[in-house]
Amino acid sequence: MELLDRKTYYRAFQSHDARFDGRVFVGVTSTGIYCRPICPARAPKFENCRFFASAAAAQEAGFRPCLRCRPEIAPDLAFWRGTANTVSRALALIADGALDDDEAGVEALAERLGVGGRQLRRLFQRHLGASPVAVAQTRRVLFAKQLIHDTRLPMAEVALASGFGSVRRFNETFRSLFGRPPSALRRKTGADTSARDGVTLRLAYRPPYDWPGMLAALAARAAPRTEWIENGVWHRGIELDGKKGTVAVAHMPERNSVMVTIRFPEMKALPAIVAKVRRVFDLGADIATIGSHLARDPKLAPLIAKRPGLRAPGDWERDAPVATVDDRSPPAWRPWNAYAVQHLRMASHG
Repeated sequence: MELLDRKTYYRAFQSHDARFDGRVFVGVTSTGIYCRPICPARAPKFENCRFFASAAAAQEAGFRPCLRCRPEIAPDLAFWRGTANTVSRALALIADGALDDDEAGVEALAERLGVGGRQLRRLFQRHLGASPVAVAQTRRVLFAKQLIHDTRLPMAEVALASGFGSVRRFNETFRSLFGRPPSALRRKTGADTSARDGVTLRLAYRPPYDWPGMLAALAARAAPRTEWIENGVWHRGIELDGKKGTVAVAHMPERNSVMVTIRFPEMKALPAIVAKVRRVFDLGADIATIGSHLARDPKLAPLIAKRPGLRAPGDWERDAPVATVDDRSPPAWRPWNAYAVQHLRMASHG
């Protein structure tokens, strides 16, 4: 499914407008590549552009991800674009590996969500422009691509971490998409390392971000001997399926990102751990839109101006509340209550 307001999106690409990053992707018919709005490459001709609401939609249409602007590190805004609650919950489950078995898992996923498989596919097409399977496959490819670029993990561990059933399938997918083996995408520096040495990834957000406010909120509720903050870095001991590890999250304001270091013995747990970090640090929030809505309240407006970028921390153990539009609600409705409460609590003490 293509986006229809082509002239507006084309102007965003011409000006490299970061406000559209993660909201729209452009497929360039002359190259077969899809890009982010901030891609440093010269803007293609208007007639050669097709615009998509998600990376999965662009990939399903036959385009491959750009190696320069790297769609895999775009801010993940799927939860904050007015998507249906069912789609948002499905995306969270997909991030945890619910569709690692592809089509065979769609019916099981739909059942967990309380809808039929046909209804789930229809909702995904409406809100993301791609099928659930295409979204899951694109997430796997892009996560694998990020691990290839940003870590020194052996390719077998990259395949396992990104949810591919086998190294053979992993290699075939990359050859089909990029015309080369996955190892050809890696920078030729350094030696391969294993997960025991730690996997470090950069996760983007849309600015502003009140990092001191987030750390203060996390410190106030930190579980004893499980979470701690040291020199502006959040640490947590984690346990999944009886195995233990650690996570550390630092702020990189100059790159509008957080740097996450994960030490865990099971590579296949990486996507679930990354999803939890995104949830705890509210990285998917469209904070500018949230702020503009909350600022309409005369009591909240001065607090928002005082603490721009204040976010609602999520819970590591449980899914955080998702501020989205209900499937049956009018598109203009936005329940920003969690953010209003957080602004009132934090800004009044700052």
